[in-house]
Amino acid sequence: MDFDFSSEQAQLKESVERFVAASYGSLENREAMRKLPGGFDNRIWEGYAELGLLGMPFAEEDGGFGGGPVETMIAMEAIGRNLALEPYLSTGVLAATAIRLGADAAQKEQLIPAIAEGTLRISLAWQEPQARYDLANITTTARPQGDAYILNGRKDLVLNGDTAGMLILSARTAGKPCEPDGITLFLVPADAQGVMISGYGSQDGGRLADVVLNDVVAQPLGPVGGGHAILERVIEAGIAAVAAEAVGSMEALHALTVDYLKTRKQFGVAISTFQTLQHKAVDMLLMLEQARSMAYYATMMVEAEDAEERRAALSAVKVQINRSARFIGQTAVQLHGGIGMTMEYIGAHHFKRLAVIETQFGDTAFHLARVTKAGGLIATT
Repeated sequence: MDFDFSSEQAQLKESVERFVAASYGSLENREAMRKLPGGFDNRIWEGYAELGLLGMPFAEEDGGFGGGPVETMIAMEAIGRNLALEPYLSTGVLAATAIRLGADAAQKEQLIPAIAEGTLRISLAWQEPQARYDLANITTTARPQGDAYILNGRKDLVLNGDTAGMLILSARTAGKPCEPDGITLFLVPADAQGVMISGYGSQDGGRLADVVLNDVVAQPLGPVGGGHAILERVIEAGIAAVAAEAVGSMEALHALTVDYLKTRKQFGVAISTFQTLQHKAVDMLLMLEQARSMAYYATMMVEAEDAEERRAALSAVKVQINRSARFIGQTAVQLHGGIGMTMEYIGAHHFKRLAVIETQFGDTAFHLARVTKAGGLIATT
């Protein structure tokens, strides 16, 4: 199997990595941008649009650039390597996947050009306080009223929800809580009457929001009652994206650690000469390469037609990504000593982002249970 990038993908990789690295450059720059309104620099977001990253997920006939999972992997790895703060995951992956799979022609015509130009950011609101990782555990209600629906309920931990111009929300139009049937996705302007958004910072330097809906008028995105299948595909795309982001972050953290071992001295010699620490660094590299192979696997499987096969594959990816993220993060802190947990050191911020990724879209126990229920990835005889 050929894992080499095409010439266009190689050019994209070079352009994105150069742009993101130049936009950040240092921890001081990142911290200054994190303190801006919304938690990121809008000029960098405009740069994403100029590079074509925001139109990349959409088909050319819909006004996009016809990119796919490989192009998303390339962008997310650069984002992870540089701890970028822009809401690319929320708009360019999650919302873009929901629109690509669920929106009708009129909605695509309205939304895609604005997203591609960088003038519209959209956040996906699916998590509720009682649901944990169960996509079907939805108590937000939607009752029909004329040609529209009236939404009531609450969504928590909405990624970049406080800077979004539009929300994509899951709500129940039929059925009981925890039933996949009867879930519908809705488009809701962030400034719609009855929408209350409360933003706050996350542990990794990003932004989250809680959203309360009181008699909000909304239009469906996709078929009424068919939202669960779309939502599952969206979360799978999110898993593939954060897998690539984690690889970029782990690669950067491993490089920082090796460099520290070469410069830190004890007893008059660099501690990189100590065999035990060399073995630790090699163990980090092995876990990084295992994660990289699973990120490639996620890219291959995220568009697979067989839903059960795809579901098991993405859960297996998340299990390995979580394990690698924890091992590399903890080992890096151990090898750095006290500086590894100092907020003035970029390595500590990689550690925090990897810790958040470990629980994003499902923790290790949740996805391991799904892989076990599916009978693993290799059929037994």
